[in-house]
Amino acid sequence: MNCLQNLLKEPPIVGSRSMRRPSPLNLTMVRGGSRRSNTVKTASGASTSSAESGAVEAGTEKSDSYSTNMTQAMGAVLTYRHELGMNYNFIRPDLIVGSCLQSPLDVDKLRKIGVKTVFCLQQDPDLEYFGVDIRAIQEYCQQCKDIEHCRAEIRDFDAFDLRLRLPAVVSKLHKLVNCNGGVTYIHCTAGLGRAPAVALAYMFWIIGYSLNEGHQLLQSKRACFPKLEAIKLATADILTGLSKNSITLKWESDSCSSVEISGLDVGWGQIIPFAYNKEKRAWFLERELPVSIKISSAL
Repeated sequence: MNCLQNLLKEPPIVGSRSMRRPSPLNLTMVRGGSRRSNTVKTASGASTSSAESGAVEAGTEKSDSYSTNMTQAMGAVLTYRHELGMNYNFIRPDLIVGSCLQSPLDVDKLRKIGVKTVFCLQQDPDLEYFGVDIRAIQEYCQQCKDIEHCRAEIRDFDAFDLRLRLPAVVSKLHKLVNCNGGVTYIHCTAGLGRAPAVALAYMFWIIGYSLNEGHQLLQSKRACFPKLEAIKLATADILTGLSKNSITLKWESDSCSSVEISGLDVGWGQIIPFAYNKEKRAWFLERELPVSIKISSAL
């Protein structure tokens, strides 16, 4: 990792939580290798079947729901239109950030622009939501032999999971880039959160950009919202040697049927149950946490 020493020297990052909320992102990116319009054409005549119209409407509803959840979770007004196909932007001549591949046809589109590595950050529920057949994409990449598909899963809308997984994910990406060369395509679902965060961490830790320089370059190429705080905390984790402390959390009450907690090392979207000790009439949870995680005594 080349630039970890720069972390404490960084001035405030534009777009961090201390700054004003960003304006809505209108995506006018390269879509599937062409610059076609972002307008979805719905059935308006006999040439479009009712089945096709229904599929478009269903896809639009899923995109609307996903965009709403993304906006609420990310703290920025973000929009993703899955029904418009794959979209992406070159961040550097050898690095692309974009949305998910939707079929083997997208593999050919990426091969035409020199992509040698497809780095997928999606989890299975992400793929299932939009009906993406990841096996078909992987198998086609194997058949082509000049492009490699690799997965490094990160939970969607979860900055804490991103923070914990970033060091291993970036290490895996670095090895693939060294092995395959060419252009690398990093994607999550929409290409607005996880993918730009991984790309930025890679540029910061491996290539040699300062965090500010990398962020400014990223934003100049693609309107997105990488979780900068997660990258900073992941950097702190690396600097502390990824060491962990054993902690015990206690909740004194015998009137509860269960006690659960979110956050810690699993993110706010997950829940960890406490275990009840009858002798001590209290609930306990033992956990090993990164040393940089602080636990409030108000628990």
